[in-house]
Amino acid sequence: MEHIIRTTGYLAIFLLMVAEACLIPIPSEVIMLLGGALAAQGKLVIIGVILAGVAGDVLGSYIAWAIGRYGGRKAIDRIGKYVLLDAHDIDRAEHWFSTKGEVTVLVSKALPFVRTFSSLPAGIAGMKPIRFGIYTFIGCAIWETGLAVAGYQLGAKWNSIVHDFSGASYVVAAIVVLVILGAIYHRYKKVRASRNKVSTIK
Repeated sequence: MEHIIRTTGYLAIFLLMVAEACLIPIPSEVIMLLGGALAAQGKLVIIGVILAGVAGDVLGSYIAWAIGRYGGRKAIDRIGKYVLLDAHDIDRAEHWFSTKGEVTVLVSKALPFVRTFSSLPAGIAGMKPIRFGIYTFIGCAIWETGLAVAGYQLGAKWNSIVHDFSGASYVVAAIVVLVILGAIYHRYKKVRASRNKVSTIK
């Protein structure tokens, strides 16, 4: 991912953030931290990193909102298997949205993990697009700015960190990949079991 962002710059950050907000499992933490680090090294400009990240996040959030708004639960059930999302996840997100209100969108967009799932229930609930956009923009701006600035602070030391841990980095990378694959497999089994249970009931 570092190579993609380094070579493609703001466009890569924008597109990756669109994908992340559309429920594709790409961690925004990595995207924005890398963008900030590259800005500190003079490869990018920090304000450009933030703007690209926020713009991508808002656009992706609107896409997810539109799926919920115009497709409803049926559309989510159809696409859920492709992003490892099951009915229980949506039920939980809808319940949180209905109990906490529309401000949930603003708060969740500035929080890890839950931020990705806030747009769908907002669309299903029929949240007005302008209000959704305002809340989403504020939350995304807080999240992306914080990550980009943290990456910028780290950026000056990025090369030395990579150099110092170059020998162990391959081992660490392998462990991280295995953990991610294990988490994805576990998630896949959970979603598949949930869908099989629903099919059996029907």
